[in-house]
Amino acid sequence: MLSQELTECLGAQDKQWLFSKLPEVKDVSERFLQDLEHRLEEDILRFDVCDIVLEHCPALRRVYLPYVTNQAYQEQTYQRLLHENPRFPSILARLEEDPICQRLPLTSFLILPFQRITRLKMLVENILKRTTPGSRDEDTATKAFNELKKIIKECNCSVQSMKRMEELIHLNKKIHFEGKIFPLISQSRWLVKHGELLEVDTQTMSISGSKLKLPTKPVYLHLFNDCLLLSRRKDTWKFMVFVHAKIGELKVKDLSQKLHGISGFIFHLQLCEGQQLKHQILLKSHTESGKQRWITAMFPSDPLEDIEQASENVDIPQVQCIKSYQAQEHDELTLEKADILHAKTITSDGWVEGIRLSDGERGWFPKTYVEEITSRSARLRNLRENIRIKCVTQKLEGED
Repeated sequence: MLSQELTECLGAQDKQWLFSKLPEVKDVSERFLQDLEHRLEEDILRFDVCDIVLEHCPALRRVYLPYVTNQAYQEQTYQRLLHENPRFPSILARLEEDPICQRLPLTSFLILPFQRITRLKMLVENILKRTTPGSRDEDTATKAFNELKKIIKECNCSVQSMKRMEELIHLNKKIHFEGKIFPLISQSRWLVKHGELLEVDTQTMSISGSKLKLPTKPVYLHLFNDCLLLSRRKDTWKFMVFVHAKIGELKVKDLSQKLHGISGFIFHLQLCEGQQLKHQILLKSHTESGKQRWITAMFPSDPLEDIEQASENVDIPQVQCIKSYQAQEHDELTLEKADILHAKTITSDGWVEGIRLSDGERGWFPKTYVEEITSRSARLRNLRENIRIKCVTQKLEGED
């Protein structure tokens, strides 16, 4: 950031988007580290960190919230500079060759602040699990854990809100309605899932030997939190909507096990308007997980009921993350190593729908990133620890 050569290569706005409030983040991080070092020097045998974390939470929130919110612009700016600014890649490559960078690229340093605060939350959570119940240490650790959770939630909500609105503005240019006015952009609307499935044409089916042949044609789905749009592609990036319906007026039936002689993973979707059937369609996915993910997205179960059932039943499968996973689609869940999750659904093609114990967040992820917790006693211990943390948290929130 302090490189004169790089500063001359960048405009003022690009530099602001690329580095954001990095100096403030650095200052707050250094003061936090200094306080930890002083505590360690005072008493190496009783090294407590949670009160220091709690004391620094307001400063962490002040710098992390704007920094993390800017990360979408940061990534876009970085990619644009790589492709459009001829001097940027070579200057950056020379700077990254400096031994102080330890062969790491600029992007790995830019993302560190948010990674650091999520790891700090995991650290405090593990300390909390090991404190004596009812002790002063437990009280401090719980308060620090709650504050860190709030900061991360605020950061996630801020980023999510900004991304959702940008996505709607982008989609509004690509989605067209046949002779109807449909105001797509709304503060209360967001995209839940989108993708292409195959529409099975039952009107022109034929029989070849012992097999039933059903022609298919592609149909594109945009599922929002309040409505579903079905469209055909006009070209690569444009869609013509032929029918839409509110979320509460959809009906679905899984037919994969019921249609003999028809290969693929099929479900029947009905779009209604009030009590009247507006449109019905047979949809086919190439995989079991593809079908299940669409049905789950359209008809999500009650998250509170799911968490309650999972928290009370030790026989519900649990999995632990063995390597971190970054969500690629809207209905996926980003995982950190050591996350414990309830496995709600496991498909034959290797996908898991899980609910994370620590925060109740839910989504899909590949099975290869987790391993099953086969020990019943380990599953019971995970449930007890989760319930204990929640109880202490609720007690402290009640006191506040």
